Amino acid sequence: MKLTATVLVRVFFALALAPLASPAADAPRLGNRPAPIRSPEVSADRQVTFRLRAPKATEVIVAGQWSTNRIAMVQGTNGVWSVTVGPIDPGVWEYSFAVDGLSMIDPGNPAIKPMREPRTSILHLPGVPPMLHDFQPVPHGVVHAHTYFSKPLQRPRELAVYTPPGYDKSRGTRYPVLYLQHGSGDNQATWVAHGRAHWILDNLIAQGRAKPMIVVMMDGHPAPAGDPLPPGENNSTRFERDLLEAVMPFVEANYRLKPGAAQRALAGLSMGGEQALRIGLNHTDTFAWIAGFSAGAPAADAITAATSDPTGINKRVRLLWVACGRNDFLLKRNEDFIALLKSKDIHHEWHLTEGAHSWPVWRLYLADLAPRLFR
Repeated sequence: MKLTATVLVRVFFALALAPLASPAADAPRLGNRPAPIRSPEVSADRQVTFRLRAPKATEVIVAGQWSTNRIAMVQGTNGVWSVTVGPIDPGVWEYSFAVDGLSMIDPGNPAIKPMREPRTSILHLPGVPPMLHDFQPVPHGVVHAHTYFSKPLQRPRELAVYTPPGYDKSRGTRYPVLYLQHGSGDNQATWVAHGRAHWILDNLIAQGRAKPMIVVMMDGHPAPAGDPLPPGENNSTRFERDLLEAVMPFVEANYRLKPGAAQRALAGLSMGGEQALRIGLNHTDTFAWIAGFSAGAPAADAITAATSDPTGINKRVRLLWVACGRNDFLLKRNEDFIALLKSKDIHHEWHLTEGAHSWPVWRLYLADLAPRLFR
């Protein structure tokens, strides 16, 4: 499936504004079905009302990424629970309901974070003026959804590919490519639907801050949920085979890419950060730009290709970029990784930032990294 630029804008603009609208709110009821619940409802001052119909529940709580507090909802008429919170700062936030201890999405909100086990809804409050991850009136790229057959894994797989504004018209132009990975539990759609990577790139390119590039987003889980892995293999090794043996040839056959390691970047967050740092540092003949966001950073024995040849690594790698938040549970692991790089005199950039292990931090990391690539 391929989304046109027009359809892309409509789909994601609708996704961003879904919490502000109440589709079918005035639609005729069928039989005795109750009227749809409007949730979340956003006021002009960014007060947000959440609602859930749960007549048999004894406790309903809403928990959102904008706060560490869990807020109790109050039951009203017709078994509808509600609460108004805020004002909530602009941003793209995750939230969920807990109904008698069961965590669930908001059934009134069609904006759901893509995950293996979806459990959080999305609340997008655009900034004024717009933030870098907001939809803005600039030229927009296209996100293409592909199903490909992975020979290493012997099964169909899915990936998403972003092409920059003007790609379809610039028939003779070739582009560098960023392979961008999500974290554990997410999938190939998360960097777009929740990370807003496409809008971040659109806005950076429009501002002249980033070079036009193609972005490839894979499913970082090479085995279906619950399936045992073959003896001697793990998630990381199978992902590496899929990337190098299936996805890269597929992308190179279907998109106009500039050749060579200097035109390829590999980055990821959390689990995807481990994948990016380990694979990138073991394949510097393939990737010259490598980055980890709050990564599950690899140990020394996982990157011996780099640690045994620091001079060669420093010649081949244009940028090794690592960032983590002060409140991130993986901070110590990243600090140990940075200490290892320093001990081997491997050139790198280390960014210790505010924040924890969350998407608001990772959007900023992408916005910081993208302008550095392919310069």
